[in-house]
Amino acid sequence: MKFIHFADAHLDSPFLGLSFLPSKSFEQIHQAPNQSLTSIVDLALQEKVDLVLIAGDTFDSPRPNPSSQLFFAGEIERLTAAHIQVVMIFGNHDHMRAADLLVPDSPFFKLLGDGEQIEGIKGQTASGFTYEVNGFSYLQNHITANKAMQLPAKSGHYTFGLMHAQEQSGQNGQNVYAPFTLSELKNLNYDYFALGHIHLRQMLSTSPLIVYPGNIQGRHVNELGPKGCILGEINEQTGQTEINFVQTGPIVWQRVKVELAGPIAQTALQSRLLATLQADVTTYYSLQLVGAEYLNDQERELVEDSDFWQLLSSKLDHGSQLVDVRFAPSSHLEIAASDRVFFEEAENEIFTPEYFAQLCWDWSKKDDFAAQLAVAPDFLKDVRALAEVKLNSRLKGISDEIN
Repeated sequence: MKFIHFADAHLDSPFLGLSFLPSKSFEQIHQAPNQSLTSIVDLALQEKVDLVLIAGDTFDSPRPNPSSQLFFAGEIERLTAAHIQVVMIFGNHDHMRAADLLVPDSPFFKLLGDGEQIEGIKGQTASGFTYEVNGFSYLQNHITANKAMQLPAKSGHYTFGLMHAQEQSGQNGQNVYAPFTLSELKNLNYDYFALGHIHLRQMLSTSPLIVYPGNIQGRHVNELGPKGCILGEINEQTGQTEINFVQTGPIVWQRVKVELAGPIAQTALQSRLLATLQADVTTYYSLQLVGAEYLNDQERELVEDSDFWQLLSSKLDHGSQLVDVRFAPSSHLEIAASDRVFFEEAENEIFTPEYFAQLCWDWSKKDDFAAQLAVAPDFLKDVRALAEVKLNSRLKGISDEIN
């Protein structure tokens, strides 16, 4: 028996922060989740899989636009027309009623657990191998109950658990996505847990297999590397399962680092950046420029300009793009100890989450994206690094003049 497990397609995701891209490139990334889903369906048809498991957050909201709904319905119809069984659940983003899903009724399509009810389905391959899938869907964006404890005991058949859930945390405020513990899942003695919600691909256990496939297409710089689905094959005699990751996402996000040891001419800097931004597939790059204090104000302004990013991107292969630049101070720069003391004092005073939130108060009210950034630890870290770069640059200039 063969199966595919994927999750977190987030069709119709807004891809915030990329509006500066040329219309062709923006359309490319906007369509990337759809292309990845189409590739997953192509893979299912090519491999003649028996079962496709969809572990939640197919859509980015509980009110997906009609085009996304129709696109998804068309892809599911390709599977059901080939008599491939599809079992799906809703996640915390697409918490809906089954009646709101534009997928026609079919013996080969089943939405499990409408209204957050525990539900199971039994299926059989053409060769007569029987399996069971148990799971639940979201109706609200949070589930605080431990739904794993409500799953039925394993029957005599190969059993899948299908959940959009997160491992229980020590902080109660975070336990709002059907929290579970590994021991609880293992005690159920299921053969394979097909999980969704965490966008990083990871295997929590090999016996039994407890797997997050990650999302099918990275949406920003924190969702790095190849994205796609899990292709599994079950030995029908022994029940042993072999799984492999298959990349289907057409765009890869990647972080790269360039370190400056001293001042550099703009042409030399551009050549060095182009030599670094090379890949064999369409790649969206986040560049960290270490030693940015060696650049003067005009040079830093140039490197931060999205028009400069587009100039570099136009010279890259495969439609790759530079979409993010971050500055970091060099660890090799020596400044006076007294200057370092003053910086650390100011850093301890200003760069606390509470004080920083006060500074960002007016700006954060402009839109939801700004509000999210204002409280994001990574954003605070980036602003702190930029402040240190600019201060080090000025202190270095003063030191050069004295010497």
